[in-house]
Amino acid sequence: MKKTLGIKHLALKVKHFRECLSFYTTIVGMEIDWQPDDSNAYLSNGKDNLALHEDKNLNLESSDNRLDHFGIMLTDKNHVDEWYDKVLALDIEIYKKPQDHRDGSRSFYCYDPDKNILQFLWHPSLNK
Repeated sequence: MKKTLGIKHLALKVKHFRECLSFYTTIVGMEIDWQPDDSNAYLSNGKDNLALHEDKNLNLESSDNRLDHFGIMLTDKNHVDEWYDKVLALDIEIYKKPQDHRDGSRSFYCYDPDKNILQFLWHPSLNK
């Protein structure tokens, strides 16, 4: 059996579609790959695909239908702190401050407008 290409697509249900679309395009730097309507968008950074699907009935106070977090991979360990400073300057809520992990990686976590948790992560084994 051949190896897969990895996890290159993630789909999120979001309550605040316009705010989330702006966050992922303006702040994270993804581009709209396809937007079939005003409630759905497929974003890309050239390698990954993030789908945003509006769900006005989504209960943001419940974690029953939510993932724990997802990561945005960075190419340099120092970029973690650069991204952290950028996110702080934009008054984006931080979930966890930058830290070095036992596996040699470094990251921090923040929230998007719908309280999804993003981890901005540098991992040495993924940057060889």
